Amino acid sequence: MKRTLLYDFHKEHGRVYEYAGFEMPLWYKGSIVEHLAVRNAVGLFDISHMGRLLVRSAHSLNLLNRLLTNDASILDLMQGQHAFFCNVSGGVIDDIMIFRLGEEEFLLVTNAVNKEKDLSWLRKNSQEMNVELKDLTDNVPMIAVQGPRAAQTLEQCFGFELASMPRFHCSWFSAGHNRFLISRTGYTGEDGFEIYLFEHQGKEDVLRFWHKILDTGRGFGIEPCGLAARDTLRTEAGYCLYGNELNEETSPIEAGLDYGVRFDERDFVGKAALLKQINEGPKKTRIGLRLVSKGIPRKGMPIRSGNKEVGVVTSGTYSPLLKKGIAIGYVHPDFSAPGTELTIDIRGKTSTAKVVKFPFYDKRKYGWKRKIAEPTYRISIGNPTKNKEKTPLGCDRAKN
Repeated sequence: MKRTLLYDFHKEHGRVYEYAGFEMPLWYKGSIVEHLAVRNAVGLFDISHMGRLLVRSAHSLNLLNRLLTNDASILDLMQGQHAFFCNVSGGVIDDIMIFRLGEEEFLLVTNAVNKEKDLSWLRKNSQEMNVELKDLTDNVPMIAVQGPRAAQTLEQCFGFELASMPRFHCSWFSAGHNRFLISRTGYTGEDGFEIYLFEHQGKEDVLRFWHKILDTGRGFGIEPCGLAARDTLRTEAGYCLYGNELNEETSPIEAGLDYGVRFDERDFVGKAALLKQINEGPKKTRIGLRLVSKGIPRKGMPIRSGNKEVGVVTSGTYSPLLKKGIAIGYVHPDFSAPGTELTIDIRGKTSTAKVVKFPFYDKRKYGWKRKIAEPTYRISIGNPTKNKEKTPLGCDRAKN
């Protein structure tokens, strides 16, 4: 199995688990502690197992707009978007984050399990083009800092102004001999940033970088977080996981992710099939289910209306925030209206659940759209080694 450059920390402080061919941390103090740290303060994740691919040349835009469901040409420099590689039937080969780093240079962030498949897909479709495809995954560590205090933590750590960075944008920064890209994105539902460490001096240097964020964040309640908390956080937010909600038999339309599909003059792979689903309506649709009775739903459990099976759970967990079982699944559209009462067969026992909108939590109190209830403070931008006067910053969690 592969190991990220932060493996020594994970091995010493956490429980290591195999995922997508990597030895990754499942948890450190525990998934509930880590989950709530992200919802209420800030969490630090090693996500270096994800794929990072660079596409560069005069033909890069033509290639990407032939393969991706979204239009990369509308991106400004240092702007990102969500898009999909689809097959001719409209099924999802992978869901992609794409950033425009230059006029003819794009960074693609892929799911860990799909990186090799995506690279092959790009190579196969670029044979007649002079396109440079570079796999950065092993050499560019990727770290996520997520939570309502993420901006404060990174600003105090490095002295950069980040609070004004728009979501789905990125920028280059340097600190010492480290050069890195920071994007305002994430997979938790909270405000947060993902850091791509393009220039470093090896494992020990990356560990120092990690510890610097961790040490700075202690005053903000930071916790290192593993894959278990990452999964419960994304489920609470109603986000998809490839292999669960997304696969080559499921389309972005069925998943309710049509914001990542742009129907324009481009003839991208899968366009005809996706248009047909739009015009005729999908045969299944993704829903959220909040349990009314006890039980923890899991992937593969049947969803029923009365005695009729109408769908299946694709992700299920215990919500640390709601203290309830929650699930994501697919059902026939006739059973997808919010408030619809359904049941889930949990190991032979019937548990009642209601269809709810995503996210599962109250957006006024949690998530990146939360309402700011109280001011907090950050250091003024300048030399991060000096103690600067403090100025108000409205970027803290709301009072419960």
